[in-house]
Amino acid sequence: MLLSRLVLVLWCAICASVATAHEFWIEPSAYQVRTDEKMSAHLKNGQGFEGINLAFFNRNIARFDVIVGDKVTPVVGRMGDSPALDITAQVDGLAVIVHETTPSFVTYKSWDKFAAFAEHKYFPDIKARHDALGFGPAPFKERYTRHAKTLIAVGTGAGSDRAIGLETEFVALTNPYAPTFMDTMKVQLLDRGQPRVDAQVEVFDRATDGTVTINLYRTNEKGIAEVPVTHGHSYLFDGVVLRPITDGQDAIWDTFWASLTFAVPQR
Repeated sequence: MLLSRLVLVLWCAICASVATAHEFWIEPSAYQVRTDEKMSAHLKNGQGFEGINLAFFNRNIARFDVIVGDKVTPVVGRMGDSPALDITAQVDGLAVIVHETTPSFVTYKSWDKFAAFAEHKYFPDIKARHDALGFGPAPFKERYTRHAKTLIAVGTGAGSDRAIGLETEFVALTNPYAPTFMDTMKVQLLDRGQPRVDAQVEVFDRATDGTVTINLYRTNEKGIAEVPVTHGHSYLFDGVVLRPITDGQDAIWDTFWASLTFAVPQR
């Protein structure tokens, strides 16, 4: 019991320290594993494709699954497990790891900080929307949730991603581990199952030497973005939905963060 309380206290301290950090993603120890080999991944929170590892903690998990084809297997862990995913890969194919968090809150003490965030995520009309909704000046709260996926090749890595009903999600329309994969990653960005048109996709590209470059793309009329990629690199795609809260909660804005991680094997 004492250990459980200690873990809870430490977790709350960590959450407080990273509450205003940006991206949340799943980072596998290896993006390609053999069947019957260990498949592990950390939950990460940070900026610029660099961040801290977050342990398994039931209270913060809304969904945590491993999907291979039509088989969906919930991830079972113990409080404090790190890496949060640590299982044996048993089925050959493309494994899609899915993680959704429960809501968290952050307080903005100044309008400028919120406006800078909204501008970075390409919501240029945020001031007009805020005022039109009758929202007052800072301080105010934002409620946020994370909706992360990662692609791991088990054995052949054959298979495909699909929409799985997340609040917002990336759907990989190409398999980066397929022998026929060329140099373009095609994804569709969804919001409540519908394509996000003209939405920003922030792409973090990590080279073999660890350096990270960041580029911005926009989805087309079908919510699809086509991103050129480099063999031997790993990637984080990030997209944010911003909505006003209408359910009478203490916060006034909702943000829903979609992320997708994968690697492109060396030729």
